[in-house]
Parts: sequence; structure tokens; C-alpha cells
Amino acid sequence: MSDVKAKGTTKATPAKTTRCIAVVGPQSSGKTTLIESMLLAAGAILKKGQVQAGTTVSDTSPEARARQMSTDLTPVRFSYLGDDWVAIDCPGAVDLMQDAHQAMLASDAVIVVTDPDADRMLALGPIFRFLDHHKIPHILFINKMDTVSGLVRDLIAAAQKQSSRPLVLRHIPLQRSGKITGYVDLVAERAYHYELDKPSELIPIEKFSDDSVPDSRRALIEKLSDFDDALLEKLLEDVIPDKKEVYRHLTKDLQEDLIVPVLIGAAAHEHGVRRLMKALRHEVPQPARTAERLQIPDGPLVAQIYKIQYVPHLGKLSLMRIWRGTLKDGDDLAGIRVGSIQDGAEPRLAKAKLHNAGAGNVVALSKLEAGRAGTILTDSGTADPKVWVTPPIPLHTVAVIAKDRKDDVKLGEALRKICEEDPSLTLEHVAETAEMLLRGQGDVHLQIALDRVKRKFDLVVDTRVPQVPYRETIRKGVTQHARHKRQSGGHGQFADIKVEIKPLPRGSGFTFTDAIVGGVVPRNFIPGVEAGLRDNIAQGPLGFPVVDVAVKLFDGQYHSVDSSDQAFRTAGRLAMTEGLPQCEPVLLEPICEVSIYVPSEFTSKVQRAVTQRRAQILGFNAREGWDGWDMIQVNMPESEMRNLITEIRSISQGIGTFESKFSHYQELTGRDAEKITHLRKQGAAAHH
Repeated sequence: MSDVKAKGTTKATPAKTTRCIAVVGPQSSGKTTLIESMLLAAGAILKKGQVQAGTTVSDTSPEARARQMSTDLTPVRFSYLGDDWVAIDCPGAVDLMQDAHQAMLASDAVIVVTDPDADRMLALGPIFRFLDHHKIPHILFINKMDTVSGLVRDLIAAAQKQSSRPLVLRHIPLQRSGKITGYVDLVAERAYHYELDKPSELIPIEKFSDDSVPDSRRALIEKLSDFDDALLEKLLEDVIPDKKEVYRHLTKDLQEDLIVPVLIGAAAHEHGVRRLMKALRHEVPQPARTAERLQIPDGPLVAQIYKIQYVPHLGKLSLMRIWRGTLKDGDDLAGIRVGSIQDGAEPRLAKAKLHNAGAGNVVALSKLEAGRAGTILTDSGTADPKVWVTPPIPLHTVAVIAKDRKDDVKLGEALRKICEEDPSLTLEHVAETAEMLLRGQGDVHLQIALDRVKRKFDLVVDTRVPQVPYRETIRKGVTQHARHKRQSGGHGQFADIKVEIKPLPRGSGFTFTDAIVGGVVPRNFIPGVEAGLRDNIAQGPLGFPVVDVAVKLFDGQYHSVDSSDQAFRTAGRLAMTEGLPQCEPVLLEPICEVSIYVPSEFTSKVQRAVTQRRAQILGFNAREGWDGWDMIQVNMPESEMRNLITEIRSISQGIGTFESKFSHYQELTGRDAEKITHLRKQGAAAHH
């Protein structure tokens, strides 16, 4: 852990309103390092930690440190120039975007961090689209500028393709011998020279005699004039507005999500960090304005849960933001008396206590059973939010088994809590295969979830590939005679039936028809026949449930003493056991309708990849509302969808995705079918 300035066990909440920012961006763009530098600049820590060493303030969980990447939402608190802030470090992995989305909605503004690589700007597209859809103010911080060798305008052009809002460059870099050594702040009209691991040095702007500064400043003002007629008129009259007016327009346009200011720096060396923090201080909206954007209801005390956590020895924690009023010990929230307010911006598990929390602050309450992520809490009850995140459709699935079978019930409860923490996880119990399926956004996502199960609930879990729900059907019909006769002491057993077995069109299921005339099979025994027939369609000759079959009972015999419902049920089972193998049984595999979404430049590669998975390509179109993206529609066997999301992401720089749903069953023959039925029979033999 970094050297943190003295922390007691109890904190007094600052009196001022607290603003909140989420720090997001693609994986490895330097979000955690930026937050570490912000904490150092604010004096909240005395020494910067390192991600590789596991010593940063925000990456505290074992899962994050083991992977050297953010895996959790981690809020941290600091004060800067008299203003109080909470910054939420968000995971960058695309698997974990649900957490990032929840944090962005709970924040007043967002810092989007990116590498200075034009080829990687594609990864900003989904982030910008989410922010613009919810009209969340955001700033783009181009990090690692000390490693840039190309032109900044190329970076801006590549990033602009991903944003529906105009990018407004606030800084232009200063270069010497091909390396960036500082920058000019176009609004303040000041120049700065980078100092290694120190605040940048202010240098005379008069040194720069070329036209790059005034031309770039004019370009900035021209973009602002798109949103203000009076400013446009000044430009047309060659009147350059003063700094205060430019700052006023920047603030207004950022808060209304009309523009995306772009700042540059290198967080690892503190370059540009303080200028970013000053921009936040002057331009990020107050919590009251954010509450209006989110349509938070009025009231003397209103809070909103943005994250649920289960913490060992503490239980359920509801992380929330106070939107209106002040929360104090002893207050009623959601009809429950608040006994202890914990600091929601304290990364340690043993969180510090707060006496009270004012508007904008982030707190954690334990044992608050009401609500889930997004729930709005008032002094009297709860309400659903008008604006919140819809969890994404699961993309990857594993079957999970407790290492010790006596822990099965405990595992189910632990997974339920993990899914409550992360709504992009789902849990399903499949009766047919007796499997517990955990579904999520990718392999890394599920690995992290199961690591948390082990750490938080002391459970060791095995995983395996889920079973595919194959079916079987028949290709031709047959007439089958079945007789069950057994004689023993007392009453015997006798039932005799004749049935006609026929195939049905795909998707018809199983039908039974009673065509008995003349009472050759008494009415009271016919339900027994149907039950026996249905008993045997649960597992046909190939070892799978039988579908799309019609059976008609048309003849039979009975004995007035020895016949019974059970005897006729046994005869029904015999009829199917003996008849189905004569009907040319054939394996059916489930086919899914899949819509794959990728940037257009990757469409042909994805088409080739899915063809190798036996997919039938139905066509592709432009993705609605996503410029430069395609939607590829295919029918794909469910058995081929394992790790599909991994392959799509590897092709599309990690941002491609898909949606799928069951479509139909289709015949499978040849070696693939023989292999599946052989494995099924092996499994059945091992089970017995």
C-alpha cells in the first residue's frame, strides 16, 4: 500500500458538497496510475504506488493484484484546492464494463483515459456511445504522451471517429528532438515544460513564434461557437473573446455533453495531471445538476445504490451516493434506522466511519437489505430509477461444481450473492443435465467471479464445459406390438397394445392419440399407456430426449383380473423401447440465431472465423445507430459457440460482441453425430 497520510478510525465528513468522477478507459491505458498521481497532487498520499508492485491505493483486491489490472470499482477520496472529490477507479477490461457503466451513471463527470495510439482508438467507441446515450459530461485524457512519436492531430482524428460529440483540443504539445517536452494550454494561453515526477514548469509562451498556438486556439473557439450564436458573430467579426468567456463556454458545453475537451499528459510522471484536476475543479457540474439529469426525485434525503458488495465478516454492503440532504447516524433510510455510516470511498475492507454525509458524498451501509444497484432510497422507502444500466446479455458459460459435494447448497447461495454484486453475471440451474451454469461476459469475467467465491465464501469450485442439450428424432414410422405378461402368486400382470409411431415436423414435440374402439383397452388404462410412452421418450436409442414423434394407440387386449394401470404403463415403455430403434433415429443439435457486432473493417475476418464453426451466414447490415459498425447474422450450432466471444474479441481489438438466442433443432449425421452418441453411451455406462 502507498504511504497514506494519517487516517483515523473515524472521519469528520467535509462540510462542502462532494463531487464524483469516474475514471474509465481501455485496459492498460493507465487509469489507476492517473488516480495515483491525482492523489499525490492532492496531498492525499505521500508516495505513489505501482501497479506492478501491487502498491496502488485503488487496486486493493487479490484479484486485481494477481492480474495487475483493475477488477473492482474502487472509490478514493481527496481534496484539491478546497474542493472535495471522490474518484472511482473503474475496470478497463471489456468483460467488466457493467461495473464501469454503474460508476459512470453515479458520477458527475467521467475522465476517459486512452493510450496515444491511433490504432487503439476503436476501443473508445463503446465507451463514448454509452456516455453520449446518457448525456454524461466527459473529458478525454490522452495518456503516456512521453511515448508519442507521431502527430497529435492523427490521434484526435482517430478518436473523433469514435465520438458523436466534437473533440475540443485544450492542449497542444511542445516537441524537441522528436519528443514531447511540454504543452501549451490554449485557453489559459500558458506554456508548460514537463518536469520528471514533479509539477510542470511554467515557461514564457512568447518563445513560440509560429502560428500553431493562435491557429489552434481559434479552432477551439470555432468549435465552441457551433453552440452559441453570439460567439459565432464575434468570430465572424474577428473579435477574439477573452479567457473568461472561453472558460464559460467550455464549462457550459461540457456540462451539457455538447463537447469532449481533450487534455494530454503522462500520468506515470505527473505530466498534465494538475492541469486536468484544475479543469475538473472549474468545469465539472455539481451533484444537484447530475441528480436532475438522472431524474432523481426531490426529497429531504435521497440516496442511490450504485454497487452491492459482500465483504467477509461484514456481510452485505450497499455502496451509494447521497443526492439530496445529509445522511446522519440515526436517520431513517428506506424505512430502516441507520446505525453506522461507513466511508464509501475508503478502499480498505475495514472502512472508516463517518458521522454524517452530505450531498454528493459516497457512503457504504451494511445490512441494508432493500434494493439492488440503481435503487433510489428515501427516508421512507425505495423507488426504481428512471435512468440506469441494463445488464448485457451473457456471452460465455461454464458449469460449476463444488469441489466437496456437501457444499452444493452453500455454493448456490454464494453464487447468488456474487450475481447480486455483478448484475452482468447470471446463474441458472438446468434440471435436464443437473448442472449449475454461471454465465458472464467472458472467460476472464468468470475466472474473477469464481476467485471471489473462493476468497469471500471459502469455497473451492471446479468448472467444466456445459452439456449441449442434444435431442433425437425419427425419420420413418413403424407399427409396434407390445405385450407385458407376468404370472406370480395371486394376481398377475397383463397388458397388450398396438401402436403406430410416426415422425412429426420439426418443433412439434410429442403427441399421443387414442384411437381405441370397442373397448379393447379400457378407458381407465389408456392414461397408463400414454405415461409409459412418455417415460421412454426421456432417453431414446441414441441416449437423448426424443422429440417430434406422434404415437397412436389403435388396438390391444386386456385381462379382467390381471390388467392394471401399471401393466399398461409397462407395455407403453416396451412399445417405445422396441419400436424407436426401427424408426431410423437421428441426432438433432440445437442451432442458435446469432447477431455479431464488429467494426466494419473486421467483418470479413469474422465471417471466415464463424464459417469454420459450421455457421450458416444469413447476411450482414450496418449496425443501427453505430457508424462504421456491421451486424453479421448467422445460424450456428450451440456446440460451436464455446469461446466464440474470445475469438470475436481477438479479431476486433477486444470490442466486438454478439447476441444469441435458440432458433431450432437440426439433424446432425456422420462422424460428429457418432462421436457425440458414443460419448453419451460412455457417460451412461460410467454412471451405472
